[in-house]
Amino acid sequence: MKIIIIGAGEVGFTIAQRLSEENHDVVVIEKDPNKIRQIQNVIDVQAIAGSGTSPSVLHEAGIKETDILVAATDSDEANLIACFYAQHLTDYITKIARIKNPDYMEHRQIFSQDFLSIDLIINPKSEMVASMLKLMEVPWACEVMDFVDGRVKLMGITIKDNSPVVGRRLSSFNDYEHAVLVGAIVRGEKVIIPGGQDTIQPNDLIYCVSRREEVPHIFRLLNLTEEGLSRVIIVGGGETGLALATSLDTMNINTKIIEKDGQRCLELAEKLEKVVVLNGDGTDREFLVEENVADVDIMIVLTGDEESNVLISLLGKALGAKKTVTRIGKLSYIPLVSAIGIDTVVSPRLSAIRAILQYIRKGKVICEAPLKGEGAEVIEVEALETSDIVNIPLSKVKFPKEAIVAAIVRGEEIIIPRGHNMIKPHDHLIIFALKDAIPKLEKLFTVKLEYF
Repeated sequence: MKIIIIGAGEVGFTIAQRLSEENHDVVVIEKDPNKIRQIQNVIDVQAIAGSGTSPSVLHEAGIKETDILVAATDSDEANLIACFYAQHLTDYITKIARIKNPDYMEHRQIFSQDFLSIDLIINPKSEMVASMLKLMEVPWACEVMDFVDGRVKLMGITIKDNSPVVGRRLSSFNDYEHAVLVGAIVRGEKVIIPGGQDTIQPNDLIYCVSRREEVPHIFRLLNLTEEGLSRVIIVGGGETGLALATSLDTMNINTKIIEKDGQRCLELAEKLEKVVVLNGDGTDREFLVEENVADVDIMIVLTGDEESNVLISLLGKALGAKKTVTRIGKLSYIPLVSAIGIDTVVSPRLSAIRAILQYIRKGKVICEAPLKGEGAEVIEVEALETSDIVNIPLSKVKFPKEAIVAAIVRGEEIIIPRGHNMIKPHDHLIIFALKDAIPKLEKLFTVKLEYF
């Protein structure tokens, strides 16, 4: 598959790197010569110096032979113009655009088939707010993803020293084997796709898959108390903070939003009904104490300053906040801040990458999301009639050892599988896989030529 990526910032660079590792034909267009050199030194892709808004540059990149165009610059206007030219320079191309301006999102008709015909609009703010709302559904999880319209939950949970599962083999969880599957373990910098003999260690981040109605089984397995969410503090009243507060404004949750700028506080107060707007500095310890941060279930820090976000989160945690969620822009910072005690990190760039990658897989991939640390992925894919994995027991499938089927969705039925289970045509599968296993999985799931 040939893919043109416009923009070699963190989003474009990361996507290009991932696709190059999977042997796609990738061309990157970038104006900054320093970023061009970085691309050429690190990634095995073609890098072209120039603007993605130039028809001649797009022709040089091979737009007429391209399957997918990803416009991922920091300029919404450049991304829109690139898609406009792509629409008129070639007949058959999938167009993906990263759009940040909320004004554009309110006038979505410009993306319609009659005008730009953009296949996928990625709004990082919307993606990030959606991920934070999912986190609030399961407050003790550091990451929550929905699959099959929310009927299957994937949860990332950090194992504490006193957890009853520490030192236990996964094969010992017999009472829960039909309800819960541990699909991946992140241990330090290493990602493990576990087998039955693997054990869980303190500070492991484990990713569990469960049916939505059976999430309480995970509570019992990990000896967690199921508590409702009652108090939330948001620090930072920018566009993302306002969008999250607006969503919480309709819920029965005691929510406060802290903003330093007095004029912005007035604007927030006009737009919010039940959410309490406070004019203050999230780095002020005395101010946080006065606002009883010790009684807060979740403290969400969304200012535009990454260093302040980390400081405020650590301060909130030290003062007794049960959980902190911290906005981090730079992807390279995420492993570092996780290591110093930040509970959960949200990133607009990572949200954009997750949303974009699902459009770029071979076969019938419905949803795809990188896991924490980028070492593995969880994929929702449809099994086609001609796939090499249907109608035989999973134990007989030549499945990569770096991957595991976490759930089988068959109509209204959701199966947490074991070796005797068989995959049927049109089943939806949720799969954990290390990055190295992705090309092998694509071969298993790609439609054979005779299918046509």
